[in-house]
Amino acid sequence: MTPEHQRLLEADTDQQPWRRFGPYLSERQWGTVREDYSANGDAWNYTTHDQARSRAYRWGEEGLAGFCDSGQRLCLSLALWNGQDAILKDQLFGLSGSQGNHGEDVKELYYFLDNTPTHSYQKLLYKYPQRAFPYEQLVGENKKRTRRDPEFELLDTGIFADGRYFDVFVEYAKAGPEDILIQYTIFNRGAAEAVLHVLPQLWFRNTWAWGYDNYRPSLTARADGTVQLSHRELNSLTCYADGAPEWLFCDNNTNTQRLFNAPSTEHFFKDGIHNYVVNNQQDAVNPARTGTKAAAHYLLTLAPGASQQVRLRLGPAGLVQPFADFAQLIAQRQAEADAFYAESQQDIADADARLVQRQAFAGMLWSKQFYHYSIPRWLAGDPAQPAPPPERLGGRNCDWKSLDNNDIISMPDTWEYPWYAAWDLAFHCIPLAQIDPAFAKNQLRLLCLDWYMHPNGQLPAYEWRFGDVNPPVHAWAAFRVYKMDQKQRGDGGDVEFLQTLFHRLLLNFTWWVNRKDRDGRNIFEGGFLGLDNIGVFDRSAPLPFGGYLEQADGTAWVAMFALNMMRIALELSQTNPVYQDLASKFFEHFLYIAEAMTNVGNSALNLWDDEDEFYYDALNTPEGGHELLKVRTMVGLIPMFAVEVLDEDLLASAPLFLERMNWLLDNRPHLASLVSHWQEPGKGARRLLSLLRGHRLKRLLFRMLDEQEFLSDYGVRSLSRVYKDKPYVFRDTEITVNYQPAESETDLFGGNSNWRGPIWMPVNFLLVEALQRFHHYFGEDFKVEYPTHSGQYSTLLDVADALTVRLTKLFLRDPGTGRRACFGDSDLLQHDPNFKDYVLFNEYFNGDTGHGLGASHQTGWTGLIAKLLQPKIMNGQRQSQEP
Repeated sequence: MTPEHQRLLEADTDQQPWRRFGPYLSERQWGTVREDYSANGDAWNYTTHDQARSRAYRWGEEGLAGFCDSGQRLCLSLALWNGQDAILKDQLFGLSGSQGNHGEDVKELYYFLDNTPTHSYQKLLYKYPQRAFPYEQLVGENKKRTRRDPEFELLDTGIFADGRYFDVFVEYAKAGPEDILIQYTIFNRGAAEAVLHVLPQLWFRNTWAWGYDNYRPSLTARADGTVQLSHRELNSLTCYADGAPEWLFCDNNTNTQRLFNAPSTEHFFKDGIHNYVVNNQQDAVNPARTGTKAAAHYLLTLAPGASQQVRLRLGPAGLVQPFADFAQLIAQRQAEADAFYAESQQDIADADARLVQRQAFAGMLWSKQFYHYSIPRWLAGDPAQPAPPPERLGGRNCDWKSLDNNDIISMPDTWEYPWYAAWDLAFHCIPLAQIDPAFAKNQLRLLCLDWYMHPNGQLPAYEWRFGDVNPPVHAWAAFRVYKMDQKQRGDGGDVEFLQTLFHRLLLNFTWWVNRKDRDGRNIFEGGFLGLDNIGVFDRSAPLPFGGYLEQADGTAWVAMFALNMMRIALELSQTNPVYQDLASKFFEHFLYIAEAMTNVGNSALNLWDDEDEFYYDALNTPEGGHELLKVRTMVGLIPMFAVEVLDEDLLASAPLFLERMNWLLDNRPHLASLVSHWQEPGKGARRLLSLLRGHRLKRLLFRMLDEQEFLSDYGVRSLSRVYKDKPYVFRDTEITVNYQPAESETDLFGGNSNWRGPIWMPVNFLLVEALQRFHHYFGEDFKVEYPTHSGQYSTLLDVADALTVRLTKLFLRDPGTGRRACFGDSDLLQHDPNFKDYVLFNEYFNGDTGHGLGASHQTGWTGLIAKLLQPKIMNGQRQSQEP
């Protein structure tokens, strides 16, 4: 057991609070729904980047390379000033949703390089230009651009071209659960001497300005150069700063004079340190050297190519020589991180694959953030603040008054999406379970708690609209994480966890059946279902011609949900036979859904089109007619996800379920035809439950594996490439769908919707898993042409492996050219030694080139690459189905 594994054990068994401090500080709090108290829900303009330095937030904090406790009482982060910028660099800059030509977008260069599950060691790199940061240029140029133009990025300004920037490496290491070592290592990459102000900051979240509790914690300078921290909910802590810097103090209060031209009874404000350093405003900081916010001011002069370090320690009082063992402890924690990952990566031979996977894990762990949002208080407003506009009481999230969140949650992207999303979170838990199954299980439990889940059983989608509908993948993730955890534990698994999730998800399944099956026909809607603008119409809005959609993906997702619940019930029946009855219920429900997809509402409408041999959404017209919307998208491939294989051993362990299943198959012949039954000599009966029989599976794969349609060199596209030259046209109207491999040119479903061509990791991951399961049933004799029209035939397991290789090529260096597809055409990123091995895990990828696009740090579901890079080996054999 490595030291990090020992720390995990101590944390999981409540012996030591190793997770108490971590990277839980958000990178953006401005522009979030939580901080929006406007009448019209204009979150991006209610709090802005310009206001951020002067505004005390109600629900959370933000900072650059930050760290805080799990209740976000005490925060630490870094501020920098190059002597050229008009503002202190203490937070990441980006464009709001309306400023970007493809929606919101961070305009900075930073990289999550390392992290351990207990955050005993973590490392980040921020690249800070030595010239004035091009704020106005980034805003102005992006404003000029249309949706047909690429985004204008920080690299495009040329500000890094001649090496005139600082590499700022940030490291946190824990000597103990509440003894934090902080080290900044700054390199001057330029050819001339450069000066840099470095200001490590610490402050308390403002909990005193809202009218509930006037208690204020304090930071106070002491004669020995340390700062004493006092907070009634935290243990006594002291901050030690190496090198005797100047300590600056102010308060984490809103500067109402600057923001609202309104006087304040306070004297020192949140932007005091900025005003002191940048504007030379001497009275902006407290001469008494006390407050609720403080910074240690270092002024560094770096020769060309030189580096310097700044060191602090946050720990117990009374350390006589706090830096005597500092270097040794940093090195020790880094070596322990190496040992931890060496154990988990022992089957990965390729060094570059190990590097990519470790940085993917780092991104997953850096993306754990404190999230606080109480809908009742948010709607009503706070006693000490102006009353919110009454329109809000009937506005956004007004029907989610039970929601009251205050937890550490895995975020999709720490700047672009600093809020949880239900289906994103389910995918996050797969790579998280590889290294910290306890945290992964905790995340899945959270969304099912009463103060997250709606009383009607719906899971909260995301803060912009909790009532939106995400694909129901929670049960899939719960069972997946359970099996991964079971394998790591080497025992019967965490049955209590699985049982708890099953009961809560019964409520969610019931919500789907009652709310999204319009006429009780087992055909489900759901709106956009996470695929944004993939369809002909905005699937979350009323249709322009009236009527409604019968959604192939909505129905397939619920079929998958039913199979997941059936499989969980069968697992639980191993220790409690009562669950066999529930397994039978979900088995039967799946059969009725499968039947409904071939006979919608007894109307002979089939969502499978025999002519095209593909699944399509159907338009149900106001006159009662039906029309298939024949555009080939990922929607038509999602029915592959609903697949489960039942082995004889599992069936034999659940005799009541087997009896009920056989009765249904004997007495409902129209349903029996939906279940494949195969006899393997020596192994007995194996049952395939799927929306697809062998022929339809092959025909879908014929489309999916065609490089002129879905199959890219880097994965499966979200829209067929055939629409590049010949767009789909709806009824000879101007409503069209065309293939767009990168950012979408349409603003359907908002400015940041890009499902008309790019490669998305989560659905590709599910396609790989589906192929593995189908292989588990069909075996080595079932082969398909891969790629289509190549004349070469492969087993489904071989196809799954080949698709995995294509996905990993997004990040891994090409053996011939040394280039990473995700870096695109940037020679700086591809070849510069200070860039080429720092990987970003983008939201999605160009369907033709593999270039990373969208949110640049969405290690969330793109972090699934960490699982795909892990070999599937058991007893020396490649596995077709993995726990």
